[in-house]
Amino acid sequence: MQNNTNNIMSSKQRYIAHIDMDAFFASIEQRDDPSLKGKPVIIGADPIGGTGRGVVSTCSYEARKFGIHSAMPISTAYNKCPSGYYLRPDMEKYSAVSHEIFCLLEAFTPDVEPVSVDEAFLDITNSYHHFGSPVTTCKKIKSMIKKVTGLSSSIGLAPNKMIAKIASDMKKPDGLTVVPLDSIKDFLHPLPTERLWGIGKKTASAFKNVGIYTIGDIALRDAAQFESMFGENGLNLWELANGIDDREVEISDEVKSVSNEHTFMEDIHDIDLIKDTLMRLSEKVSHRMRADNIQGRTITLRIRFSDFSTYTRSQTIGGATNFAEDLYKTSLSKIGEFNIGPARCVRLLGVRVSNLSDMYPENDLFTADDFCNKKKEDLHVAIDKIISKFGEGSVRKRR
Repeated sequence: MQNNTNNIMSSKQRYIAHIDMDAFFASIEQRDDPSLKGKPVIIGADPIGGTGRGVVSTCSYEARKFGIHSAMPISTAYNKCPSGYYLRPDMEKYSAVSHEIFCLLEAFTPDVEPVSVDEAFLDITNSYHHFGSPVTTCKKIKSMIKKVTGLSSSIGLAPNKMIAKIASDMKKPDGLTVVPLDSIKDFLHPLPTERLWGIGKKTASAFKNVGIYTIGDIALRDAAQFESMFGENGLNLWELANGIDDREVEISDEVKSVSNEHTFMEDIHDIDLIKDTLMRLSEKVSHRMRADNIQGRTITLRIRFSDFSTYTRSQTIGGATNFAEDLYKTSLSKIGEFNIGPARCVRLLGVRVSNLSDMYPENDLFTADDFCNKKKEDLHVAIDKIISKFGEGSVRKRR
């Protein structure tokens, strides 16, 4: 089923690879500071002796032996491993390494779909012959990344994206798992249902109530019956369980969204502090968008309460914007949908803008509104220059 021979797959099929860097942020820190090698390294918020308010971004494999994982409250991580090495994220450094890796990937195929800073899908169907076989290509990708960056990666190679994604996680770290076309069912069917895209804890629990525990249990059901039980999504899951996934590797360099979040040191319900924080987040997102010459129409508020329940509320406005006051006004209006008070305090706030477009689209006509917006833009650009020179807080907008 999982073989490393070079002629393992038929030439008449797609060859999709999913590459996932191993404990990316933590591995970079261990690479740059040899004293951290073999140590439990946790990247995230300051634990402050077990009273920190943030979460774990990622951690080394040594830290995972203590039961630590991404998105875990940093205070819980500290209680599990107080002797760990806790580091704040250095996103500028991580992004630079990510860019280096993606440049290497493009040397093997132009069909690269970034999923995040540390993982991507590659369609090597039309390019693997330059490097030997599909398996040889994956081996060379891993070797090249290791040679250039000093970091290990894990790859899943399969006929489609879903199986490649599952396969890349099977032999971490530094793994290569190959799923041939004729072994798809042997590979998928023994796995728990949670391995499929779109199945979370609630859906898995619902499946168990009707005797469905593995992907094979889904695949062996009648498709029409499964659709009648779980709707259109049920049919989609049945197809995935049978290894059917025709999604293409999507090539796109476009930024999908721009966001910023803040975790409070203490849970709060002070509406003035909430407003000030939303304004500050709106200013940061606004500044980043203008730096990238983009604007957006969909504004999203993200809010997390003291019990870690998390909600998002979005609104798509009539015209694209990158003005802080627009982001603030829209996100503030969504705050009113929640009953915030002493019994329901806020832990985290975030502002995100999506549905993006270029800042200056080509128009045949220049309207009065355009002139008004241009004046506002000039003012914001002037403010950006002051902030760039004197730092955040040098200019504050009134809410």
